[in-house]
Amino acid sequence: MTPSKTPPARLNTAQAIALLRSAAAPEHRHLWWGTFWLVIAAGLEALGPLLGKHFIDQYLLPRTLDLNAIVMLLGGVLLVGWAASLLRYLQLARLSGVAMRSVKRLREQVYGHVMRLPMAFFDKAITGQLVSRVTNDTEQVKNLYVQVLFVMLDSSIVVLGAMLAMAWLDWRLMLIVAVMLPAVIIIVWFYQRWSGPAVARARELRSEINAQMAESIAGMAVLQASNAEARFAARFKATNQQHYGARLMELRANAWLLRPMLDLLNVILLVVVIYSFGLRELSGIEVGILYAFVSYIGRVVDPLIQITLQFSQLQQAVVSAARVNTLLQEEGARYVGEEAPARRIAHGQIAIRDLSFGYAADNPVIHDLSLNIPAGAFFGIVGHTGSGKSTLLSLLLRFYTAQAGRIEIDGVPLAQFSDDNFRADVGLVPQDPFLLAASARENIAMGRDLSDAQIETAARAARCHDFIQALEQGYATPLGEGGARLSTGQKQLIAIARALAGQPRILFLDEATAHIDSETEQIVQQALNELRGKVTLVAIAHRLSTIRAADQIVVLNHGRIAELGDHEALMALEGGIYQRLYLLQQLDG
Repeated sequence: MTPSKTPPARLNTAQAIALLRSAAAPEHRHLWWGTFWLVIAAGLEALGPLLGKHFIDQYLLPRTLDLNAIVMLLGGVLLVGWAASLLRYLQLARLSGVAMRSVKRLREQVYGHVMRLPMAFFDKAITGQLVSRVTNDTEQVKNLYVQVLFVMLDSSIVVLGAMLAMAWLDWRLMLIVAVMLPAVIIIVWFYQRWSGPAVARARELRSEINAQMAESIAGMAVLQASNAEARFAARFKATNQQHYGARLMELRANAWLLRPMLDLLNVILLVVVIYSFGLRELSGIEVGILYAFVSYIGRVVDPLIQITLQFSQLQQAVVSAARVNTLLQEEGARYVGEEAPARRIAHGQIAIRDLSFGYAADNPVIHDLSLNIPAGAFFGIVGHTGSGKSTLLSLLLRFYTAQAGRIEIDGVPLAQFSDDNFRADVGLVPQDPFLLAASARENIAMGRDLSDAQIETAARAARCHDFIQALEQGYATPLGEGGARLSTGQKQLIAIARALAGQPRILFLDEATAHIDSETEQIVQQALNELRGKVTLVAIAHRLSTIRAADQIVVLNHGRIAELGDHEALMALEGGIYQRLYLLQQLDG
């Protein structure tokens, strides 16, 4: 299974909101309460200009200063303001909580989904871009809640309340405002059409910048040793320049469309003021009404400005939501065994029947391969580079699905084991050990609920207990990022202990001794010898001395079994592939 090669379909705003709504499904009660407080607060705030109008028309202009009435009026203003502030706090607490929890769930959903994607996806994925989707894009989606939707909802309610209040005061002035508002909507439409592609391109290039940074930092030793700093810096500069261009186009859209929008809103205010003076001369419009209108126009203009300023964030959030959604649409690994979760590997007998596989359909790597590995046996797999060793191991580990043939364990097709149980019963020691920036204990446990006794037993079996105990804090000693405090051989022994800690029925070793010294190789061989008969061992080996004692050695050539037998039998094949490889290594050694 491979990642989709078709470009991801872009989400529109409604689809982006639908993605958020699914993440916020458990929050409906909080969402409704937050919206309710928002509506009530906006309604109370709309009373302010009405109270001001009443004071001007009833007390200020007639010069009727009734102290009790004025005190009550001022008290009413303060009470309304205090109540609106309290409701604003309740609304903010509710809706911000909804946003934070929803995005937390979305981020966990994305991360969990990534953990279940097949290895074929990661063969083509770029680490920095994946990290950007799980972190930056989900954070940008959160902004769609906190900085966009809530601001737009709040501002829309305030505008609606102000328009209703203006209609109640004087429908003629309200119509002037209403007639000019479509111009604002047209500008917004043009802005979306113009800025959308620029925002999408900027997000893609930001992920590319993250990917290049991660790649350069991970390979810094190689870059410096190869004197490649200038070349990689030039590549980064080119990508950064493209990002700058995309951001510049976005800023031009803001300058050429958003600025006229703000100017248009100010023109509306000016027209209303001039027209209202004409109405006052013709029909005696009250000064209090004029004051209230100017206040309400400010309450319309400010929210519209806020809405307008959110469109840039909205575009970025929609693009990010599309990127997150594209990742969630990647099909994860699915197995028939998920319906039979109780099935476990009991013995570890492996049967491969007529297996064929290619990463591309027209370029097979494994050809019609058949092999039986008895339970508890030790099988080695060797061959030239490109012979299909690692591919066969990946098929046995269920990282890929073969196009033809099948693999059975204990007579059960591989796909009929649940993923959790299969991984629990199978161990892997990779060529390049992966260690966490954590303690030795945590690296062996690898998130499993293992007791100290289980961890120590695995460490003793892997021959790493003694050097762990010699560390300043023993099993609690932090090993540094990537196990920086350990030698390559020690890292590999920790990786073997991790694999053994799960008490697997089958243990796969992928060139586990390729980068370690001869002394550590002997320690690994001793550990493997003690496992013989207890665990099925399948070892891919470049260093043939590691698998010399194997029960059977499989020699692959161009995806087919070219030779099969133990060390003595294969060495007896004059001119055979195994014999030539072994003698070459003896000469090199």
